[in-house]
Amino acid sequence: MNIKLPQLRPGQRGIVQEIQGEGLTRRRMLDLGMVPGTLVEVVRRSPLGDPVAYQIRGAVIALRKDEASYINVTTC
Repeated sequence: MNIKLPQLRPGQRGIVQEIQGEGLTRRRMLDLGMVPGTLVEVVRRSPLGDPVAYQIRGAVIALRKDEASYINVTTC
């Protein structure tokens, strides 16, 4: 099932399917390792819900909800 990355809950995993952003936003996501086929796990949310920490390729990165909404994933 394809969903947006922010819809995953802590502990859930997804596989990146598509990045919908353009320009610098898209480039930043690709530089962070958000390429199609990559496994992403939600580590934790901040107390106010934004940003969210994601484990990707052995690193933990934090993305705000508006940035993460450009990424479509398939749940695992």
